[in-house]
Amino acid sequence: MDDSERELLEETLRKAMTAPADDRRPREAALADLGWPEMLAEEPAAAIRAVFRVLGETGAHAPVLNDVLLHEQGRPPGGTLPMPYAGGLWVRWERDAAVGSAGVDPDLPLRVLPAAGAPVPLALGRQALGWWLLGTGHAMLSLAGRHVLDRHQFGRPLASFQALRHKLAETLVALEGAEATLDQADGDLSSLLAKAAAGRAALIAARHCQQVLGGTGFTAEHELHRHVKRTLTLDGLLGSARELTREAGRLIASRGTAPRLVQL
Repeated sequence: MDDSERELLEETLRKAMTAPADDRRPREAALADLGWPEMLAEEPAAAIRAVFRVLGETGAHAPVLNDVLLHEQGRPPGGTLPMPYAGGLWVRWERDAAVGSAGVDPDLPLRVLPAAGAPVPLALGRQALGWWLLGTGHAMLSLAGRHVLDRHQFGRPLASFQALRHKLAETLVALEGAEATLDQADGDLSSLLAKAAAGRAALIAARHCQQVLGGTGFTAEHELHRHVKRTLTLDGLLGSARELTREAGRLIASRGTAPRLVQL
């Protein structure tokens, strides 16, 4: 899939994810209509990048992380399975409309499980969550960017204040760096590091964009708080940025050598 095909797919996905929906099932059905299972089977990297980035940008959600983990196990899509969560918890992303309690996002149908599940391959799942976090980070940066261009203080646009420009620039640098790591992720360690980088970048975006928006970002009428909640929840799935950084350190220490950057 070349760049033009990916852009066309992402635009089609964006329209599908922003269309009105009465419940959560139509999102999954819309993805199925667009050929999500076939794309995942034939071009998993391209499909994961397009679908999960758009989920982040639009604030929509669907239980397709299950499909990614099942695909990595060589199993057909459509089911559910336990997923590790930050702090030693295990959760299940339900496919019905039931809303669980994991994390801080009340809109996601995550259910905390009473016992740990069996270990599952996580490389593709971490890549998927990385793209989701990246899309969410860009959505927050876009909201903050529009805010500083539209609002004025002391007779000047907020965008003219250097402190705010520095925060937005730092956010963009973090997001661009995370995207570079995701583009190169193709194995267990590189996917682990890519998800950690994306989680860190999204958390930076949440912090800086909240500061740029001030009290406006806390209001129920503004979109930012939803992206902040989504970031905190997604960062915890399959290992938080902090936990994955420590895990990477343990892996490198146990091997006694660090891979070259080109290998990451």
